Amino acid sequence: MQGGCGCFPVNFDRYSKSNSKKMMSKSPSSGSTAPDIDTNGGNQDKNKLVVCFGEMLIDFVPTLAGVSLAEATAFAKAPGGAPANVAVGISRLGGSSAFIGKVGDDEFGYMLADILKQNNVDYSGMRFDANARTALTFVTLRADGEREFMFFRNPSADMLLCEAELDRDLIKKASIFHYGSISLIDEPCRSAHLAAMDIAKKSGCILSYDPNLRLPLWPSADAAREGIMSIWNQADIIKISEEEIAFLTGGEDPYDDNVVLKKLLHPNLKLLLVTEGSEGCRYYTQQFNGRVAGIKVQAVDTTGAGDAFMGGILNSLAANLNLYKDEKKLKEALLFANGCGAITVKERGAIPALPTKEAVQQILTEKTA
Repeated sequence: MQGGCGCFPVNFDRYSKSNSKKMMSKSPSSGSTAPDIDTNGGNQDKNKLVVCFGEMLIDFVPTLAGVSLAEATAFAKAPGGAPANVAVGISRLGGSSAFIGKVGDDEFGYMLADILKQNNVDYSGMRFDANARTALTFVTLRADGEREFMFFRNPSADMLLCEAELDRDLIKKASIFHYGSISLIDEPCRSAHLAAMDIAKKSGCILSYDPNLRLPLWPSADAAREGIMSIWNQADIIKISEEEIAFLTGGEDPYDDNVVLKKLLHPNLKLLLVTEGSEGCRYYTQQFNGRVAGIKVQAVDTTGAGDAFMGGILNSLAANLNLYKDEKKLKEALLFANGCGAITVKERGAIPALPTKEAVQQILTEKTA
């Protein structure tokens, strides 16, 4: 197997590698699927399906907050990766989602696929690489709940997804196609990413983009800025943070609406969202802009908060693709998305902390009463 395309699709009931191999059949076609076992975790309504593309990995988090990696005496492992987090977030809210990406043909890869299955996420587009490991990230939690990262990708399987391995039919079923920028850093994944976007666009999907800047993964700051902006004008929906605004605009004021409107709101962009942590979020469309207050909670770990927010708003948009045109309904949906983020920071880890619709409705009732 050459060129990083040595993988096979797999379906299984347990994530044990040895048990799984008893149930699956390898195929020499890297883009094939195994039809004997259902990998569709949820109700795949064509008009509401959100397909998330990119990385899924293992986060290792110190069991005690406020310590460095060197000081940590123990770590807890948790599934992560922004696109996968969003997919699980949507499904946990009752929506329909699928994940496309690549993990290693190893215990962690099987564990991650099993987690998608448990959370009713369609993982039929997931691929397993026999020659690379599942990505690992060590995440330190500072005293204020913010995180710092150390990545192990040399290369990891997610970087090796090839265009030939894409599940094109799955992409075409989506109403929304969601992605980040990490999959743009290295080949062959970059070409696969661009091809997937092209398939989605031609199929009439709404393109949703969360750059999710992880500067240490890029060769340089300039490469990160150029890479992130290289696909900026193709997106219909974009979510960014205050820090990302400052980075992408070369240090301009991230709180200045004029900066956002002039530098980042391209003519075809339907909705630009700026997350501000506990302060809430801002929204910008071609017709109006404003702010929605956040939900105040005691933060334990902010890992996955932005992904929970994204899952919340994309779930609402999948149910009403014209939501961005109605400011009142948009603000209601963004308040709900803020609630998703608020609940997630109350626990450690990303996917384990993602909320149900009932939990979000409860916290909104409590905090807005």
